[in-house]
Amino acid sequence: MDLLSTLSGSLMETFLPSGWDLAKIDGCVGDDPSSITDPQPWWHDDFELVSCGSLGDFDAMLGHEIAMTIRQARDDGHQLAMILPVGPMGMYRWAVYFLKEWGVSCSHVHGFNMDEWSDADGNTLPSDHPGAFENAMSDAFYGPLGDLTVPLNQRHFAAKDTLPHFAEQISEIRSAGGKLAVVFGIGRVCHIAFWEPQFAAEYDSVDAWKADTHRIGAQLHPLTIEQNAVTSFKSRTTLVPAFANTVGPGLFLGADKIIGGADGTLSRGMMWQGLSLWMTLRHDPTPWIPSTFMPTQPGRLFFLEELAGPLEPECN
Repeated sequence: MDLLSTLSGSLMETFLPSGWDLAKIDGCVGDDPSSITDPQPWWHDDFELVSCGSLGDFDAMLGHEIAMTIRQARDDGHQLAMILPVGPMGMYRWAVYFLKEWGVSCSHVHGFNMDEWSDADGNTLPSDHPGAFENAMSDAFYGPLGDLTVPLNQRHFAAKDTLPHFAEQISEIRSAGGKLAVVFGIGRVCHIAFWEPQFAAEYDSVDAWKADTHRIGAQLHPLTIEQNAVTSFKSRTTLVPAFANTVGPGLFLGADKIIGGADGTLSRGMMWQGLSLWMTLRHDPTPWIPSTFMPTQPGRLFFLEELAGPLEPECN
């Protein structure tokens, strides 16, 4: 007895994205945790999975990857556009550490926050609000870099009057020889940024879905809201906005390099991200599971090895 055998007539029947094949999703999970790194036919030849044994390792290794990407761009003499997440966050402390140890200026970096909480009209929280992503980035990354930081006019946040210009701004940077790096986490419903799976129903083709660069006042899936209640709002669901401004596939699928992180464990064997990670890696790419497209791009995805499982019941 499981969800598949009890779904009919339950509240879950219309809760999950309509394009999800639950039997196929369940089949994505391997019995052998070590098999999670087995390459799939649609993975990019330069896509790599990096297993991390602890959260400390994860934060340091992911932070090092971000710092090395910034350093390499400076050494190569080109501008670097970076689409940046708020979640995961622990890697920014280490990115700052390495960049300051190396004395690497970020004057060539252009930061584009991939999303921000909003209302249905795209109005966002004040920049100094403790839940605002702009505030989080300033506290975790831009501020601690001190004199080496990204210039103010090269920091872009996903407000309704600025987000629509991201595609043009990034295109100008790349046209002048710059590169685009996309740093990302994976949502409970496998979103990238706040690009939710149910959006797939609105497009006539995969190509049309892939071309969309952003959305203002995007309606969030209930599991996304609850995920953030657990991870960012101390379980207080009532504080989580139901909408967000977000970049779309037209931006996060155009990377010269991706830098991903999956650290969604809790404690005592509990986790929220194990299935989402297996889906990302093993399900063939589909707009109904946005994260499945990330392994089709060059780069690295760092993950806590605990997330690989085995994903078996354990009463906590």
